[in-house]
Amino acid sequence: MTKVAFVFPGQGSQYVGMGRDLVAKFSYTRKFFDEACQVLGFNLAKICFEGPEEELKKTEITQPAILTVSAICLEAMKSFGNIKAEAVAGHSLGEYTALYSAGSLSFSDAIKLVNLRGRFMQEAVPVGEGGMVAILGLDHNVVKEICIKASKKGTVEAANVNSPGQIVISGKATGIAEAGKLAKEAGAKRVIELAVSAPFHSSLMKPAADNLAAELEKIEIKDAQVPIVSNVTADYITDAGAIKELLIKQMTSSVLWEDSIVKMTNDGFDTFIEIGPGKVLTGLIKKINSKAKLYNIGDAASLGEFLGNWQGG
Repeated sequence: MTKVAFVFPGQGSQYVGMGRDLVAKFSYTRKFFDEACQVLGFNLAKICFEGPEEELKKTEITQPAILTVSAICLEAMKSFGNIKAEAVAGHSLGEYTALYSAGSLSFSDAIKLVNLRGRFMQEAVPVGEGGMVAILGLDHNVVKEICIKASKKGTVEAANVNSPGQIVISGKATGIAEAGKLAKEAGAKRVIELAVSAPFHSSLMKPAADNLAAELEKIEIKDAQVPIVSNVTADYITDAGAIKELLIKQMTSSVLWEDSIVKMTNDGFDTFIEIGPGKVLTGLIKKINSKAKLYNIGDAASLGEFLGNWQGG
């Protein structure tokens, strides 16, 4: 019996042109961009379709852009049949799309929240003072020790535990530089500086978490109709109160992506559909569970490929 989970990508999956072919092919999806433009007060569609890339990469634009395109991919897929998930999950920002897909957040509220979330994250630490680095080829415990040692030079913490041997660290630029040096000395295969402008998912995001908490009080969050696997706990949640609390904690906590996929795999999930731009999560899940059936829907072509190959019943 196939057990399906929908997964939704986070920041870093964006590219200029995303969503354009879907809107051209499925005119009803244009309403998502129209609604997003109304909520945000700027032309999100134009930035997604035409760029420039530097504009699309701004955190407060990237986040609603990815959420909107992911929502369009989801709705386009659903229009072709009764394809349902027994659980949903999203990587960082993707958790908001997961909440939308589970009926916990309205689309307009999700767009408003992630735009503000992006702004709060950017404002929490001055540009240049923080950063993030991906460390490949080291055990999680080794990276944890490196973070502790490097924190003498400036706060460094594990931000994303993505897959076996891939951990992203986040913190002050001085501490990040030291951690990168220590990781190389410890035998890391690669140490890659990420093109982000702030130290996401670290304790340095506390001001952003406080601001987000105030905004969440103004938003209606409903109990989820489908269980969501939280980034913070790598466990299922449906309760609206718990969802709100964990969205705040998510700002300063590690994204436990590997643990989340392991949890679902252990519970019998054998099929994962990545819905949204890019194939980042498909690649990570392949490293975590090589036996999983993996699909991705990010544009009109991949949607067509999915519909041709879908064997979920």
